[in-house]
Amino acid sequence: MNRTFKDYSLLVLKGMGMGAADVVPGVSGGTIAFIVGIYEELIDSIKSINGESLKLLLTGKIAAFWKAINANFLLFLVTGIGISVFSLAKVITWLLTEHPILVWAFFFGLVLASTWFVSKDIKKWDWKTILSYVIGIIIAFYITIATPAETPTNLPFIFLCGVIAICAMILPGISGSFILVLLGKYFYIMDAVKTFNIPVMLVFICGAAIGITSFSRVLSFALRKFHDVTIAVLAGFMLGSLNKVWPWKETVETYTDSHGVVKPLVESNILPNQLIWEATALMVLGFALVYFLEKLSSKTAK
Repeated sequence: MNRTFKDYSLLVLKGMGMGAADVVPGVSGGTIAFIVGIYEELIDSIKSINGESLKLLLTGKIAAFWKAINANFLLFLVTGIGISVFSLAKVITWLLTEHPILVWAFFFGLVLASTWFVSKDIKKWDWKTILSYVIGIIIAFYITIATPAETPTNLPFIFLCGVIAICAMILPGISGSFILVLLGKYFYIMDAVKTFNIPVMLVFICGAAIGITSFSRVLSFALRKFHDVTIAVLAGFMLGSLNKVWPWKETVETYTDSHGVVKPLVESNILPNQLIWEATALMVLGFALVYFLEKLSSKTAK
C-alpha cells in the first residue's frame, strides 16, 4: 500500500491512541485498532514476520525483508504506541487516580460505540455467529470479575506475562493491561516503565514479541477462514468488557504501591452517584468520536 507523509502522520496518531489505551486496565489497544480501521492490516503485518521473511533479512536482502513485513506500517505504528506508553504512563495513571469516573466514562463511550460498529461488520447473523457473540461476552465478562493473583517478580514470570498480555492487547475488548492486573503485575510493569527498569522492560518486551508473532498467525487464519464467527467473538469480547469500563465503582480491596500509597485493587460496579452529567457528556463524546472516525474511514475507503 502506497502511503503519503500525511498517511504516516495519521498512523503515528493511531499508534498513540493504541498506546494510550494499552496503559489503561480495561481498554484494549486492539479495540482502538478496530476503531481506526487498521486491525486486519496490523494482524497480517505481524504475521508476515516469519521464517521466510527472516531468511531475507539474514541473507542481506534488507529491502525485500522491509517490504515483506510491511515495515513502514509497523514502524510508524509502533513509534506512536511507544510515544504514548512512555509519555502517557504517568498521565493516565494520575487521571485514573484523580478523575476515575470521567476517564472511565469516556472509554465506556468509546468501547460501546466500537462494539456497535464492529458488529456491523458481520455479514450474516446465524446460530454460529450468535453463539460466538455470546461466548465472547461470557469470556470477557468473566475476565473482568476475576480476582487479581499474588504472583512472583522473577524474570521468567515477567517473560510469561509479556506473552500473555500482548495476546490480549491485540484482541478488541480484552485489555492486556487488565490481564496484567489479574496476573498481579500491572503496577510492577508500569513502575518499570516509569523508572526505566531496563532488565524488566527488555524481558517483558521479548515475551511480548514472541507472543504477538505467534498469536497473530492464529488470528489472521481465523479472520480469513471464519470471518463472521471471529468478528462475532471479538465484538462479544468488547461488549463483555463494558463491565470493567463502567465508571461508577466502589473499592473492595486495596494495595500499597512501592511509594507506600494505598490504591484500589479490586472494585465492584455501583449505580451512578456523582458527576452524572459530566460523565454522561464524556460518554457521548467518546461515542461521537468513534462515529466520526468510522464515517471518516468509510469515506476514505470509498
